[in-house]
Amino acid sequence: MQNPDTAALARTLAKTAIEKLATDVRLVDLREIVSYTDFFVVCTGSNSRQTKAIADHVIDRMRELGHHKPRRRESDVDGTWLLLDYVDVVLHVFTPEAREFYRLESLWGQVPQETIVDDGTSAGAPGASDAADAAQQAAQA
Repeated sequence: MQNPDTAALARTLAKTAIEKLATDVRLVDLREIVSYTDFFVVCTGSNSRQTKAIADHVIDRMRELGHHKPRRRESDVDGTWLLLDYVDVVLHVFTPEAREFYRLESLWGQVPQETIVDDGTSAGAPGASDAADAAQQAAQA
């Protein structure tokens, strides 16, 4: 059975990242594929300083909302990639170059994904952008 609270947590993390100017924010729904987490939230900060600011803001804001600190926080040495593990939802913050290199969404291309836009509404229902993603991946192949 799926826990609807994890979807709400994923959206809260996404919107909180947007408050610190994260861009290209995507929810990747992994509930039917893996057992170790329900969602990835993937977003971009313009540089390593901003990735850190986004992560710090998310931790502070989630604490204000009554959530615990993430179970784990990881990053590469340069700060081009940061991870906050909230167990059921994992937030990944990348610089543009690191996001292009890791292509995390492409690794999970078969699962529903949703773009979260900066006005707090979604760009479509989960999975609505799968066809556009598939077309983009085919063009790059």
